[in-house]
Amino acid sequence: MPEREQAPSRDPASASAGTGEKGTAWRPGGKPPARISATPAAREAIRRLRAARGEALMFVQSAGCCAGSVPMCFPAGEFVTGHGDLLLGVIEGCPFYMDARICRSWNDARLILDVAPGDPEGFSLGPGGGLHFVIRTGVCAPAH
Repeated sequence: MPEREQAPSRDPASASAGTGEKGTAWRPGGKPPARISATPAAREAIRRLRAARGEALMFVQSAGCCAGSVPMCFPAGEFVTGHGDLLLGVIEGCPFYMDARICRSWNDARLILDVAPGDPEGFSLGPGGGLHFVIRTGVCAPAH
């Protein structure tokens, strides 16, 4: 089972602590449960990509017209996030943002970053090896 990481927030500086399971009560000053985790294959792909590029990365799943249904990987800071983007967590040191409208459409599902065969979409950096990043849910995740 993928390991959970940092808690969701709008501010990456505030995503430094707090994990929990779905349904955990939020406490004032506490952190909500993490909304994003990653498979071992996705974690390895991120580590390889960071090592090859020698720079920090970020993930964004926007509501734009171009590839809005898949996570996009960019050098950190290259994609300017706005008030409608939520920080769902941090995976292997990389913040993962999602448009709030898309996030709501997942109905609080636990999201899992994974890799799958195929080229990366749009302007996304690819993890190499003929793979691209994808989002799965606990319900849709294939058995490994």
